[in-house]
Amino acid sequence: MTMPEIKTPHRATCHCGAVELEVTLHEGLASARRCDCSFCARRGAIAVSAPLDGVRVVKGAENLTLYTWNTGTAKHYFCKTCGIYTHHRRRSNPNEYGVNAACLEGVNPRDLGPVAWTDGINHPSDRT
Repeated sequence: MTMPEIKTPHRATCHCGAVELEVTLHEGLASARRCDCSFCARRGAIAVSAPLDGVRVVKGAENLTLYTWNTGTAKHYFCKTCGIYTHHRRRSNPNEYGVNAACLEGVNPRDLGPVAWTDGINHPSDRT
């Protein structure tokens, strides 16, 4: 299996093209993961990590909508037109964004092979 080349910065778009991001991934595709929290398990996307300064909205900032719940730490961004999740501010590490791997130009999530799951159900932030 040949992994796609991840340039720095790399282009990412929603389905309809209304939102375009420039993404710099500090670990390339090596950080690919899924999460089993109540939201991510339903969404089903594979995310890869980028530092906060590694995601820049090139086009369509006005077309992004935000979804948060519970603690409000995680901030999930979606295209208002096509509904595609593009990226989110991570709850487990608020100094990073998770970027939808399927939005990365030239990346087919199937080519990533088996992807690890993180335990979002038993998130450390939920423990008192």
